[in-house]
Amino acid sequence: MSLPRIAIDAMGGDVGVRVMIEGAALARRRHERFQFLLVGDEERINAALELHPNLRAASEVVHAPDVISGEDKPSQALRRAKTTSMGMAVDAVKQGAAGAAVSAGNTGALMAIAKLSLRTLPGIDRPALAALLPTLGDNDLVMLDLGANTECDARNLVQFAIMGAAYSRIVTGLEAPRVRLLNIGTEEIKGTDTLRIAANELKAASAELAMSFENFIEADKINRGEVDVVVTDGFSGNIALKAVEGTARFVADLLRRSFASSLRSKIGFLISRPATELLKHHLDPNNHNGAVFLGLNGVVVKSHGSANALGVANAVAVAARLLEENLTQRIGTDLARVGADNLRPGGRAAAAKSEGSE
Repeated sequence: MSLPRIAIDAMGGDVGVRVMIEGAALARRRHERFQFLLVGDEERINAALELHPNLRAASEVVHAPDVISGEDKPSQALRRAKTTSMGMAVDAVKQGAAGAAVSAGNTGALMAIAKLSLRTLPGIDRPALAALLPTLGDNDLVMLDLGANTECDARNLVQFAIMGAAYSRIVTGLEAPRVRLLNIGTEEIKGTDTLRIAANELKAASAELAMSFENFIEADKINRGEVDVVVTDGFSGNIALKAVEGTARFVADLLRRSFASSLRSKIGFLISRPATELLKHHLDPNNHNGAVFLGLNGVVVKSHGSANALGVANAVAVAARLLEENLTQRIGTDLARVGADNLRPGGRAAAAKSEGSE
């Protein structure tokens, strides 16, 4: 049984057609059920497909005369969406020609096009960008928002937590993921009013949801394996993500420089190579590629612009798994269960306290 087709924006990313087609071909070799809609310059896509007959047999090519560049503003991308590879890939999801869309292009443009075309689920004000990060625990963690919304209120954070928990249950298999809000401390008095209101609301709702919520987590604990979902606004989330990625590259470069510094170090590298290869695999962003716009009426996955074929294949696999596990339906069910769309400015917990004092 094949899955719904996955629309690939073949023109996105730093390299473009070659890597996107190679990644889709690798995903197809891994999973014979995958079917694709390859959107972009028809001539260039067909030329790339010459090297991948297995992918060609499972794909339809749709010509797009235009491309959204990394420099295009979201407003510019929206005006040209109907003729661009990115816009046409997302529209294929809206029209039912594909079940999901994958793009490695301009993140802001993809967010704007996806939100306007697919709209948000009932009870969701804003979509959030979520990604998997490696940890010292048994599974990766889900972190959101990573840049889609620079300013968020308590209602947004509660919705993000519900969506993140649903996503975590799919990718980790955990029945009740541990959810925390990113803060400058773990004490209840720390942070902004927005964070404290969101924490109170999540405590009140957690009994009705398949999640475990216990207030806050600090940034230095993100990768320790003590949490499964980290929730924050897009401004803080993007900074935290870039800091984690930068630290990973720093460690890898430092090790590479240390091992090349002397003959003794080179011998040490040969002895420790199995361990360093494991570290390299764990820190390689291609092995965790595939950020998801949660909260839309459809599945849209953002591949890193610099991803190689392995990274693109992993992003495609993320899209397929979310289709298979009915992510949007799961989020909708959880939102309805707690009435998150009716969150008042002071939070449900604050409202209950006020009613009890009357």
